[in-house]
Order: sequence, then structure tokens, then C-alpha cells
Amino acid sequence: MNNQPNLIEQLKHHFGFDKFKGDQEAIVRNVLAGKNSFVLMPTGGGKSLCYQLPSLIMEGTAIVISPLIALMKNQVDVINGMSEEEGIAHYLNSSLNKAAIDQVKADILAGKTKLLYVAPESLNKEENVEFLKGVKISFYAIDEAHCISEWGHDFRPEYRNIRPTIQKIGVAPVIALTATATDKVRTDIKKSLGILDADEFKSSFNRPNLYYEVRPKTNDIDKQIIMFVKQNAGKSGIIYCLSRKKVEELAAILCANDIKASPYHAGLDSATRSQTQDDFLMEKIDVIVATIAFGMGIDKPDVRFVIHYDIPKSLEGYYQETGRAGRDGGEGKCITFYAYKDLQKLEKFMEGKPVAEQDIGRQLLQETAAYAESSVCRRKMLLHYFGEEYDKDNCGCCDNCLHPKEKIEGKDALVIVLKAVAAVKENFRTNYIIDFVKGRPTDDIVSHHHDQLEEFGLGEDESPKIWNPVIRQALIAGYLKKEVENYGLLKLTPAGKQFLKSPHSFPIVEDKEFNEDFDDESVEGGGNALDPTLYAMLKDLRKDMAARLKVPAYVIFQDISLEQMATMYPITLQELQNIQGVGVGKAKRYGAEFCDLIKRHCEENSIERPEELRVRTVAKKSMLKVKIIQAIDRQIDLDDIAKAQGIEFEDLLDEIEAIVYSGTKLNIDYYIEEVMDDDRIDDIYDYFSDSETDALKEAINELGEDYPEDEIRLIRIKFISEMAN
Repeated sequence: MNNQPNLIEQLKHHFGFDKFKGDQEAIVRNVLAGKNSFVLMPTGGGKSLCYQLPSLIMEGTAIVISPLIALMKNQVDVINGMSEEEGIAHYLNSSLNKAAIDQVKADILAGKTKLLYVAPESLNKEENVEFLKGVKISFYAIDEAHCISEWGHDFRPEYRNIRPTIQKIGVAPVIALTATATDKVRTDIKKSLGILDADEFKSSFNRPNLYYEVRPKTNDIDKQIIMFVKQNAGKSGIIYCLSRKKVEELAAILCANDIKASPYHAGLDSATRSQTQDDFLMEKIDVIVATIAFGMGIDKPDVRFVIHYDIPKSLEGYYQETGRAGRDGGEGKCITFYAYKDLQKLEKFMEGKPVAEQDIGRQLLQETAAYAESSVCRRKMLLHYFGEEYDKDNCGCCDNCLHPKEKIEGKDALVIVLKAVAAVKENFRTNYIIDFVKGRPTDDIVSHHHDQLEEFGLGEDESPKIWNPVIRQALIAGYLKKEVENYGLLKLTPAGKQFLKSPHSFPIVEDKEFNEDFDDESVEGGGNALDPTLYAMLKDLRKDMAARLKVPAYVIFQDISLEQMATMYPITLQELQNIQGVGVGKAKRYGAEFCDLIKRHCEENSIERPEELRVRTVAKKSMLKVKIIQAIDRQIDLDDIAKAQGIEFEDLLDEIEAIVYSGTKLNIDYYIEEVMDDDRIDDIYDYFSDSETDALKEAINELGEDYPEDEIRLIRIKFISEMAN
């Protein structure tokens, strides 16, 4: 069977294809030759054919270990649909009754079944092990093999038992297949499966048709998503959220705004989930709002956009989920919303898990943060993460390449970093190196006596913002590498050692700033329809008004409100209330002059105003605000309000801020006076009276560590409520 024409004939006979894709033929030959194989092939590359074709040619039954029941059923249906005979493919899992299981076993013993799909849990069952001992196994295929590794994005402990079970059933060649795996995960998989000798087949991770963009996650995220979906009307898309609650809420908001959308998460019964998946495939709905429970094995080639409402827990997960867009080679837009506090939430979720698991989780999160915050080509960063070099400087298909930042010289900073890595014997991770070069005597550094090294604090005169981008870009350029076995430790490469001997120019781009409150920087390249001339005029008007009324400028309108005014061109007080952060009170008090200015600007420049987009909210959200206002009027303790509404205290503060920023007066003095000293209240209040910005980060830096974030937020609410409303 090994000569070329036969293999092509077999391919044509069983699958109807005239030729193989990429490495498929070499992989099939390797399996037919009885060798172990490791296949790394991105989603849509044709992984399943690599084990399906040899199983149909070889003697015996191939066992395919796969994590998802829905996926097995789908593949078994496809194979049986192509074959003239019954029972060529079967699956064994918890969804089958006794009669069905007996039928499967009878077909296997009769030699009809060439492919048997099992979940790892079913494979490990004693009765199945006993049965399979009497079957001729042609080979074992482990699909979604990243599930074996704790460093993979979908770790499943039962995958760790596969090798011992294979030993019990009977040894045969193994082919492991995955769509995403870093060097660390690859090593892990091969060790666990006992196939360190496997031939590796690695396809490129580059998906040239996908566009990658990371946007700051601001209060108007729902509105941005609705605008995006409406601009892509009729196209199929997936929106990923981390929590089931958010999935339900967002799906309801999309439906309220005439978008055909459905929620999908593991908490819904299986009939509902199947129906939703079918509706999506049959294009009865355009958008699925889902947790990561959705998508593995979904074979829809024309998904045109994938939106991440929350940043994923790992870059592997991100790659897998964005990889569901544009599998037909057509358009695929991948938009991710990022806020640093989402990462903090994800870190909180890890508390209580074993220390080693927390450590892995944190490092994976740091990689995701690096990707989100970096101004380097996103394609270059992603491919580098998966061990692949991308030689172009500008891919022309990500936000960073379409709006490149100016480069600055990083030579001196790189020399400092390389010296630091060498000084601490290449035994520490990024955060440690950054503290070391900044000269911060942390407990960790002092306990290692590294504060006494002459390289300690070499970089204290440099901008503190430069260290992360220098290290990230040095990794991409190959001056540093991360150790695979002891993941995350920074090591010098030969090129890095050479750079220390003869340093040369090393241009870098600084990271993006993702402030929780929009500032001028985030406006640059924010909404692409922003009118910069009008924005500057609105800022001048706000400055004049602030001087007249003797209040800080942000009390009148926040930057994000001005930015939206310069995009949406509201010219009546009614329209102004559709702008984020502008309620009835604010519109009445400050709005008239702003509307007049916008109207004049539109007339003088013959600007056609966009049709207003009014986002219809779902009643529950507005009801929450009403309940909060009523509870505060009755002077109920804020902690009790949060408990009663089933939300975290931080989320309650978010809601209260949204209420007062849009112009409603709330008096929370009764609570503040109970939990804070008068002097502290006055200190923070005075800070906001004199400050030019209400940005939380600035306030925390300025006021110092003595003032917790919650206290600063409470006084900011009091200040805005009294001064602006």
C-alpha cells in the first residue's frame, strides 16, 4: 500500500479528494509504517484524515481517544455516511445504552469496525479494557492531545492515564494530534504518552486571513459589540465570555437590539445546546454567545468574526478560539476586549487551587497580558509563542501593524537586562529581573542577596515602562529564551551573549496603555470615526467651562464622553443622553453649549451625522440601578446592598460610579462616615478637588499605599456626586 498511486487512489476512493493537504501524506505513510507520530496542525488543516485514512487501510481496529461526545458522534456519522458498509466507525461512551454497546462490540469482533472513538474515561473502564484486550488494535490516535498537559489550555487529568491503559490493552503505534501546543506542552505530551521517539509533523500556525485586534474594555463595550455586529450584518460570529451569567446577559442584549443570537454554556440542558449548535450551522441565528464550552469540533467554515468579551486564560485558548474564524480562507476578524482588572479576577479564581497549578495559571496569564499590551505585530507574537518565526516586520493584518507606534532605541536597556539575567545565573523569571534592574529590594531579591550585586539597580534611571517591552522583544529577536523544562526562567542565547560583547541598535516599540479610565492616549486609534478637530474643540470648551464654574474639567464630562460626542455628533439634549456617562442631569446642566458647538461644526463642515445608535438595554440591568438608588436613599449599608443583589463589592462600586457619572446625585456619606476617618476623607477629597484627572491609577500613585483603592473610589463617588450633579 505504500506506493504513491495507491495512496492517492485510497484517498479518492474513501474521501473523494484528488490530493493531500500539507503534511497529510507523510503522516499517513508514517502511521502505515507502524511508527509513532506527533502531529501539530492548526484547526482546519485536516487533522482527522491523518488517522481516518490509515485506519481504513490497515488490518484491525484503530482506537481514537477524543474528549467530546458531540465531536465523536459528528465524526462517526461522517465516516459511516461515506462508506457502503454499516458499522465502519463506532463510538463508545456514557451516552449509549446496553443494547447499543453490545452492537458496537459485536461489530468490532466481526472485524467490521475500523475506527472506534472513545472518551478517555470510557477507555480506562475495567470492562472496556478487558474487552479490548481481545481485539487487534491497528494503532491508537489521541486527538486534542494538549489535554494531557497541565500547561495546555484544556487540561484533563484522565488523559494522564492513557499510557498505562494502552500497556494493559496491548501496545500498538501511537499518533498524537493537537491544534495548539507550545514547546513545553509538546514535550509534556510525548513524555506522558511514552512516545519520545515519535516523528514530529508541524504545520505553520500562521493564519494569514485572520485579522487580530485588542481593544480597551470600557463601559460602552456592549454598544461597541452591537455596532460591530450590525456593521457585519448577516455574517456568522462567536462571542466568548468567561461566565455563564455574562453569556445570558449579552445574548439577551443582542436579541433586544434585533440581532439573531443565542446563549451556549454547559449549564444549559443538552437538547438546548444541540438545538443552538444546529441553528448556528443552519444559519437560523447569526451569533452564538458562549463560554469556552462551545466550539471544539464545530465545523462551520464561514465564521466571520470571533469576539472575546473577556481576555482568555491562555494564549493557547485564544489561538484555538480565534482559529474558528475564517476556516474557509475567507475573512476572519478576531476582536478581543482587554482590561487589566479582568486578569486580576482570573487570578482570584485560582486561589484555593494547588500552588503548582496557581503558578502555571499565573504564567499563562502573564503571556496573555504580554500579548494584549504589546505594540509588536500580533501575528509575530502569537507565532513566536508557538515556536515559529515570522520574518515580516509588518503583517498588515492586525491593529498594531495598521497603526504602528513610533520606535525608540532600546540598546542600553537591553544591555542592562542581559547583564541582569547573567548576574542572577539565568535562574529567574521576568518579574524578578524587572524588580532587579529597577533596584527594588523585594523580599525575594534580598533573600537571594542579589541586592548586593553590582548589576542591581542598573536601570533605575530608565523609564519603568520600558522593561516589559524590552524583555518581550528580546525574546522575539532571539537574544533571550525561556527554558522549556523549568518554564519561564530567562536564559541568554548565543546571540544574547554576542550582543553583550558588541551591542548595536535595538529599536523597540513601547507597550500600549490600557487605563481603566480613557485618557488622551486611548483616544488615538480608538474609534476610527473620531473627529479630531471637534474633539480638540470640545476639550477647549470643557476647559473654559471648568474655569468659569471653578471645578475640575472631568467633573463636567469625562474624556470618553467627549470622544463619543466627536464620533456620534449629538446636537440635541435628548441625543446627548445616548452618550456614555451623560444622564438627564448632566445633559441639562452642561449640555447646551456642547450641542451648539457640535451643531455649528457640522454645518460649517457639511458633516453628515451618523444615524444614532441607541442601544436598547435589557430591563434587568436598568432595574439593578433603580434598586441600588432606592437602597442608598434608604441608607442601607453598601456591603448589604451588594449581598442582596448577588454581586461583588467592586461590581457594586462600578454600578454606583456609572450612576453618578451619568448625572444622578447619590449621597453615600452615611456609609463613608462609618468606615473612614474624617482626615482620610478630607485628604482624598482635596486630592480630587485639585487634580486635573479623576483616573484611579493616578490617584493611587499620588495618594500612596496608605489609601486602599476602595476608599479612593468611595470618595471619588462622593466628589463627583456633589460637584457634578
